[in-house]
Amino acid sequence: MNRSEARELAFEFLYQIEIQKELNEEQIELFIENNEITDANAIEYIKDIVKGIENEKEKIEEIISNNLKADWKIERISKINLSLLKLGIYEIKYKELPYKVVINEVVELAKKYGEESSHSFINGILASVVKNME
Repeated sequence: MNRSEARELAFEFLYQIEIQKELNEEQIELFIENNEITDANAIEYIKDIVKGIENEKEKIEEIISNNLKADWKIERISKINLSLLKLGIYEIKYKELPYKVVINEVVELAKKYGEESSHSFINGILASVVKNME
């Protein structure tokens, strides 16, 4: 399993958490089991992403809020877009992965799972985040 496939699975689990509003170790194990994920690197990656985002949730949500237009609130963002933004911001800011790679892959996930305008919304927010980090 490559990093892109693992990232997509991590996104799917993050979306599940956004819907259920809670996270525990058993949920992670069930997700891994139900998706028949056997690649040790993929399992480690998914756990790292999910736990890392949960640990930095307030900071990540503040970053999202600070990069929204003045008349937007984080509550208006769809669960899919919010999950993708959290994933992208975590990988760029906390994992220090190359932002061009992360943004490209998250935008592709937005095209696949989001609404028609999701990819441009995600791209704009993540570009703003990167610009503000420099």
